[in-house]
Amino acid sequence: MAGGGPDARRARRSGRGWDHRDLVERDRKRLWHPYAPMPAAVPPVPVVAAAGTTLTLADGRQVIDGMSSWWAAIHGHRHPVLDEAVRTQLESMAHVMFGGITHPAAVELAELLVEIAPGGLEHVFLADSGSVSVEVAVKMALQYARGTGHPERTRLLTVASGYHGDTLAAMSVCDPVTGMHSMFNDVLPAQLFAPAPQPRYGETFRAQHIADFAELLTAHRHEIAAVILEPVTQGAGGMRFYSPDYLGEVRRLCDEHHVLLIADEIATGFGRTGKLFGCDHAGISPDIMCVGKALTGGYLSMAATLCTAEVAAGVSAAESGALMHGPTFMANPLAAATATASIRLLLSRPWEAEIAAIEEFLRAGLAPAAALAGVAEVRVLGAIGVIETTDPVPVAATQELLVDRGVWLRPFGRLLYTMPPYISGEEELRRITGAMVAAAEALP
Repeated sequence: MAGGGPDARRARRSGRGWDHRDLVERDRKRLWHPYAPMPAAVPPVPVVAAAGTTLTLADGRQVIDGMSSWWAAIHGHRHPVLDEAVRTQLESMAHVMFGGITHPAAVELAELLVEIAPGGLEHVFLADSGSVSVEVAVKMALQYARGTGHPERTRLLTVASGYHGDTLAAMSVCDPVTGMHSMFNDVLPAQLFAPAPQPRYGETFRAQHIADFAELLTAHRHEIAAVILEPVTQGAGGMRFYSPDYLGEVRRLCDEHHVLLIADEIATGFGRTGKLFGCDHAGISPDIMCVGKALTGGYLSMAATLCTAEVAAGVSAAESGALMHGPTFMANPLAAATATASIRLLLSRPWEAEIAAIEEFLRAGLAPAAALAGVAEVRVLGAIGVIETTDPVPVAATQELLVDRGVWLRPFGRLLYTMPPYISGEEELRRITGAMVAAAEALP
């Protein structure tokens, strides 16, 4: 078992003193991993330290975190500004319940989110995670319907190839066929699904691209509480980039039929697509918006659901008289203070130029993969680079190859992709794209 004095503990924190084989075996006996059986079919890679863009493995090797630890660590790891934010907040308090209490970290974060969000979003619910923020958004939409005299509006309209999280309402609006939750379809609320958004980002939008969506919305408008989708970029549902004009037309149709629009910006928020929010590509504002992942710079779990004053009034007019949700760790001071520091750090830098430079390097570095036999398509938007393969990627063999080349990525399905930290330089991006092309070349 882990033990020893201060020197031993410091050694383990720095990556020394761990037997990586023992660590993996102990993990295998006790821990679940995301979307994995018990025990895990593929042994996890043990990481003992992280700094900048680099993860240190228990066997001493170092790899570039080409995933930003699932979109979150946009400033890299152990950034001094965020480390200091945590230390400073710890000097006053780490946590306090939010029921009947407020604190400076929560107020400052809420004010900052409203300041930078698309116009009209005035109120903030601070949640635990992205999935929970979607649950809150759905509750807002359903309670708004009841509070405004439309209790019959109990369904959501969304699009195929979407992903919104792993909790119940979030699962119900994930793609029911190609998503990760099809085994639960019989117990999930039955939602409405339009075809995946078209055309691709940069292509010409035409009326027929949204005809099926418009038809569903028109036919079911009296039972739809809200439309929910990921703006411009569909993440875990397929890493698809679609035309901002499609999003703009969705906003127009929602207004026409008096249906709320929920924008799931959990993955797209805080610059990942080249704009601060995905909605900014289309110049639209949703009625409700979810943010998470990069909110705290990858330090702590926190998300937020923002809404308009009109939505807040409708929710509060429902028979409950209150939004019926309240997580134990809602507005956690450590997470809130770190989130504010992370957002201010992002805005203090030329982040748009940084993302544009990453996009340019990803396009150039991944271009050779387009000619490979096992590759269906290569696509890039902002700080997201994707190689879509014709057949499923063999995850274990591919990850071994990537780690051997000094890069950490997490492929799934037919997707080999990267979302590097915004601080990534030319050498790191060259290693990431080179490893991805090599992995594509090695496909069976």
